[in-house]
Parts: sequence; C-alpha cells; structure tokens
Amino acid sequence: MPPSSISVHELQDGWTVKQTDAPEREWLSCAVPTNVHLDLIAHKKIPDPFIGFNELDVEWVGEKPWTYKIVLPKVEASRPGTVTVLAFDGLDTFATVKLNDNEILKSDNMFVSHRVDVTKAVKVDGDNVLEIEFEPALFKAREIQKQHPDHAWHCMNGEPARLTTRKAQYHWGWDWGPVLMTCGPWKGVRLETYSSRLADLWVDIDVKESLKSAKITAQAQVEGNSGDNVSFTLSLAGKTISKSFAEVGTNQIVQVEFNVDSPALWYPNGYGTQPLYEISATLSSQEKNLHTVRKHIGLRRVKLVQDIDKHGKSFYFRVNNLDIFCGGSDWIPADNFTPRITDDRYKRWLELMVDGNQCMIRVWGGGIWEPDVFYSLCDQLGIMVWQDFLFGCGNYPAYSEILKSIEAECESQLKRLRHHPSIVIYAGNNEDYQCQEQYGLTYNYEDKDPQNWLKTDFPARYIYEKLLPEAVDKYCPSVPYHPGSPWGDGKPTSDRTVGDLHQWNVWHGTQEKYQIFDHLGGRFNSEFGMEAFPHLQTIKEFVTDDSELYPQSHTLDFHNKGKSTHNFRTRTDLEAFIHLTQLTQAEALMFAYRGWRQQWGDDRKCGGALVWQLNDCWPVTSWAICDYYLRKKPAYYAMARVLAPLAIGVRRAHHDWSVVHARPAKTSDYELWVVSSKLEPVTATIELRYISIATGKEIKDAVLKKDVHLTPNGTTDILTGVIDNTTSEPHVLAARLFVGDAVVARDMDWPQPLKYLSFGDRGLQVEFDGESELRVTTQKPVKGLVFEEREGVLLSDSGLDVAPGDEQVVRVTHLTKGDQPLSWRYLGSD
Repeated sequence: MPPSSISVHELQDGWTVKQTDAPEREWLSCAVPTNVHLDLIAHKKIPDPFIGFNELDVEWVGEKPWTYKIVLPKVEASRPGTVTVLAFDGLDTFATVKLNDNEILKSDNMFVSHRVDVTKAVKVDGDNVLEIEFEPALFKAREIQKQHPDHAWHCMNGEPARLTTRKAQYHWGWDWGPVLMTCGPWKGVRLETYSSRLADLWVDIDVKESLKSAKITAQAQVEGNSGDNVSFTLSLAGKTISKSFAEVGTNQIVQVEFNVDSPALWYPNGYGTQPLYEISATLSSQEKNLHTVRKHIGLRRVKLVQDIDKHGKSFYFRVNNLDIFCGGSDWIPADNFTPRITDDRYKRWLELMVDGNQCMIRVWGGGIWEPDVFYSLCDQLGIMVWQDFLFGCGNYPAYSEILKSIEAECESQLKRLRHHPSIVIYAGNNEDYQCQEQYGLTYNYEDKDPQNWLKTDFPARYIYEKLLPEAVDKYCPSVPYHPGSPWGDGKPTSDRTVGDLHQWNVWHGTQEKYQIFDHLGGRFNSEFGMEAFPHLQTIKEFVTDDSELYPQSHTLDFHNKGKSTHNFRTRTDLEAFIHLTQLTQAEALMFAYRGWRQQWGDDRKCGGALVWQLNDCWPVTSWAICDYYLRKKPAYYAMARVLAPLAIGVRRAHHDWSVVHARPAKTSDYELWVVSSKLEPVTATIELRYISIATGKEIKDAVLKKDVHLTPNGTTDILTGVIDNTTSEPHVLAARLFVGDAVVARDMDWPQPLKYLSFGDRGLQVEFDGESELRVTTQKPVKGLVFEEREGVLLSDSGLDVAPGDEQVVRVTHLTKGDQPLSWRYLGSD
C-alpha cells in the first residue's frame, strides 16, 4: 500500500467555551485562535476592558478556570504506518488537554508548541471530543512561588509571582498597560494525518567576506519511515537557481549544499534592497510527493562590532561589510488580546517604521514571541530585529523544572525563527541585570563557574550566560548573542562606554534636561523615551463621560499607568495640554536622535538608538510615538526627519537655567553639521539664517556654503559660532540643506527654555490645494505646528518648525476638496 500524503485540518471553527465549573447550558460558541476575554466580549458577557474603568470590572475573568471544547472531524481507520497527531501552536498558559476524557497533555508554557500522537486514542466510530482546561495563571503562579521560599522574589512592574510562569509578563500589568490575565488557545490547533512528513527545514548560510559568493547548507528532518528521498529547490523571484536531491538515511536528517555566485544580498532599510530566496523541500516515496515545506531566506553577513576604541568598546552592527546606524524603536505586543492582531495590522505597524526612516525594531522581553507574519514582514521591509528572550524586570528563579521549560521554549522558538534574515541579535532579558543591581543581588563577573551561579541569590545568571547562549549557538549560530539589555561585560548597566544602555535619567532617575540627551547616551541606546498624551480622537475612544475630558481627570489618569503626582486640576484646555505633552515628547526625541546620530561619525561613538516605544497595547497615555489606533504623535515625524538619509543639525550649547536661578547665559556657542547614511559622497549647499522670534526679520547676514562634500555614512562638521546674548535679540538658527535646487533637510534651533519666549501672532498660513498638498508659510518663526491626525488621512510630515521665507509642503492623501479642513495647532496658538 503506498504511503499517504499529509492531511491537515485547521481546527478554527466549531469550538465552545465556558467557565469550567459553570452549568452545561453556558457553553458559548467561539473560534480559535482566541482567548477568553475576546469570547466573553463577543457574547456581551463582559464590557470592553479598554473603555473607562472596565479593566477593573473584568478582573474576575483571570481568576476563574475556563474550558474550550470541540468535536474533531471524522477520523478514518488508520492504515499501517499512518499516524494522527494533534498539534497545538500555543496554549495560554496552564492547560490540561483531554481527548474523550483521557488526559493527553499538560502544558505550563504559552511559548511552547506541542504535537501529540493520538493515533491510538481517536475513535473511528462516534465523536472524538477534545477539551482544553485552563487554570488561572494568577493563582497557579502564586502557588509555585510559595514552593520556593528561599528565592529572592524581586521584580519591577507586576507582582513577583509572574517570575515563576512562562506567560507574557505584561499580562500582569506594566507602567503602560492594564492587568488582563488572559487564557485560551491563543495560537492555532490542527489535526494532522500522515505516514511521513518534513518536521523541519532549515539553512546555514555563509556569505563570503568578499560578498561575491555564498554557500547555503539546507537540511531537513524527516518524521516517519515512509519517505525515501527529499528534493530541494532554490529559487529567486520565481526563477529556479538550483536543485538538489538527497536520500533519507537512518538518522532521518538530509542535507544538501547550494553554491551561489554573485548572490543577491539582503540589506537593512535605507542601505539596499531585500531580495528573498525561496528554499523548498519535498519529501517523496515511490514517486509520490508526501509533503512540501517552503521558507524564504535572505543572504547576508551580520556582525555585532565590539572593538576597543577611544570611547571604550564599540557596539554597532555591520551588515554585508556596511556599518549600520540603527535608528528605530522598541516594540511591545500591539494588543492585550494578541489573537485579534491581523496580518494587515502588523503590516501597517511595520510600514510605519519604513516610512519613518527606521531600520531596527527591538522585540521587548516582557511581551511575546511574535507570530511568523511579524518576522516575515521585517524580512520583506528590511527591518532588523533585536529579539529579547522573554524575561523582564525581575530576579527570575532557576529551579530545575523552569530550566527544562525554558530549554523547550528555546528549541520551539529558535527553530521556528532561525531562517529569518531580519533577526540580527538575541538578547538574554530586559533590565534583569538592573534588577540585580537595584536589589543588591550577587554578581561576581570574575566567577565563570555556572554551577556557582545557581547557588547565589541571582541564579538567573545561569539562564542568561549559559542556557540561552548555548541554545542560540545550537540553533542560530550566525546570530550574535548579548546576555541582557542593558549589559556590558559585567560592568554596571549605567556604564556609557560599553554594551547597550537604557537611559531613563530624563523621564525617571536624576531628571536631566532633555536638551542634553546626547550627552547622556552610551555606545548603543536600546531604550529611552518621553511620555505624551495620544490625540483627542483616541482619548474619546475610552472616555465616555464628557465631564472627564480634562487634563488629569480620573479616567485619563487610569489610562496612564505611569506615576501621577498632580493633586490640583490644571487650568489648561485639554487639547492645548495634549499639544504641549506631544511637543515635549517630540522635542526630547529630536534632541536625542539628532545628537546620537551626529556621534555616529565620531568613530561610531553611538551605534544606534531605539525609542521606548513604537506602539501601545491599548488606548493610553504612554511613551509610544504612535498610539493603539496607529495615530502618529508629532514625535514620530520628528524622528523621521532626524533619521532621514540626509539630515542637517544646528544646536546652541545648553545653558541649564534651572540651576542658575534663571540667569541667562551671556554667550552661547553653536555648531552646525550634516549626517548622511548615503554610501556615496554627496555635494550639497548649506544655509544658516538668524531670524528674530519677535519680528521674523533676519538680524544678520545668512551663511551660505556651496559645494560642500558630505562624508558618506558619517558626519560632516560645517561650522561653529558664538551668539552674544547681551547684544542680540532672541532668535532662531534656521538651517537648510540643499542638493541641487531642492531642500532635502531642515533644522531650527530655539533659545531654551521655550517658556521664556513670547509667541504672539505668527502670521501662519496653511493652504490646501484641494488635491494632495498643504502649503505652509509664516511671517514669524513657528514652533511645533501639529496637524489633526484624521482617520484614513495620511500626512508626510507634522510637528513642524516653520521659518519665514521658507514655504514647506506637506503631502496629504485621502483628503479631497470639500472635506472639512484639517485642524492644526502650534506653540502659543489659541
């Protein structure tokens, strides 16, 4: 009898769910993937937790057990050599799986996939009933914590019990997210029947240093004894490059090699294109194809450069022999209920990064291993992925059971992700070494015996410096590993000369002025940020009582999980207050990115900067630069301008008015420079104007430099000067960069602090041509012109500084003649 090809039933529809101890009549219909909150919302059993104070009203959901049930499709009598398998891609989190009332699986890690052979358990006649019971993770975690009283249970955010449980840590609540303890089959469930299949397909890629050739070693693991051979095909853009063939041996792993001359190389966004080869493997027997697996791969060399230099020890990425400045963002899960994040929504989020001139995203350690579509989109768009392992802000235990679970998680996830060219680094955790420092836990960097680490009050060092690097070396040997974020050779995590840095001494800590963000940075700034309110349209999504639409109202404070110390209402109008918070965020991130990118040209002093954070998981006031509904805050545009391929910067030296009792500086040094990520020299013209804030007139002759040759992939210093503040009136420094006749970049430096300046009528004009352009002119310098972010309308820029005599054009799509004009506001406007 010939072997059978694989048959797959996606078990999506036909499920029901109920509270485990509820009466039988309370089963509710649902579809998988899902979680219990989504199902209860769909049946109107609970209110939307994202609105008002509903988060509090649904807390009980996470304290109850829930059961999911489905009747499986009819199963035919198995033929000799054929198996039937139930596959579970993800169960959140403490799950007991039963088939026909017989337990077939227990799972306690939502990041591990499972395959259960049920060949002998399924019935050919009658119904096969699959049930999955989920216990409350909240209570289970607390039980486990009590079983380990000798561990030092320290954490920042959430409660210490979360450290016991391989569940998304942000479900316990964070300083930007709600406490919503989900459960359910959050990923796909399948019924498979086959005689043999390809259990895995992976490649090792070696791009030669010359970049002129590459060797691809393709391997496939065969499951079952029916397959005789595997044929491999390598193609690019639908064109077959090469084919190869291998017989299945006794170890059931087959291997072939492809040698590619003049390979089409994968580059990060802004540095080249992203060609993706397809590698396919087909398992056959007796000339019958049993199973085919396809994956897209990218050919590239990647190196994390950590060399001793004049600044300490470098930390930057080199891809295909090109040094890459990694301007980008940190990423949290895009929803508290991840099953409802569609592929299109992921695409919209990641395209925002490309449009904003960003090239790296850091998947934060308190979230989830993102789905395949996330990494595939990063491959396609050229977005490099910094992937944290999922540990965050705590002193994690390392008892034997959890180590085994972490090992299984590593195998499950690293094997799934290892073909993605976008993943360029794995980091062991988020801020756990900071937790070690904060609570005075033992960390002797000179002790290199992993068994000793397990005996200390910081046993997680064993995870980050032994278990995880060994897993990466086994499954992803070409991807750099970094023990944590932040971390640098065992030195304090605040050390700015080595490793990566989380710089929170502007928002938190010592509360430094954001104007000196550049002086506070390290070799790679993997986390920093500034809070801002979302747009009013977003606030109205969760505030249903109009009387709560004022700054620091109870509802607004509830949707801001950061600390609030205000006791009195401000007299500020809400829209004006929103604008000020957004302008503060935009200014802070501009100062940070502008200065750190300038340092890229100083022997790679700063290798990159990733803002906390790109996105939100619910509608909230947070550090996000785009809110839950993908509405961009002005900071998004500010980042895009300073991360453009060519960007100009002008800055006067910071004078800290707060420590000199508001005495003005008598003089101010200033500097002007241009940064370029172009790989070839560019010839440009530089203009610097000195414009009165009060009158809009130029107070002295402009500087014009022609035929300036800009340094490729670096910084070009243009000029320095001194402002005499005793003889000159307050004025802006307005810089423009021309290539040919086109203005390709602008920057404007203002006297600080802005609160000391008078912003009377600016003579601002905004005209819409009725088709695709907003034309902006002014008679006096304008600060922070922010346009309405209307649903469906896209803007090329916002949060603008505008100088007299310099018309700026903002491209606008999906706004037509006759539509209500976009509203706008600038600093000092009514």
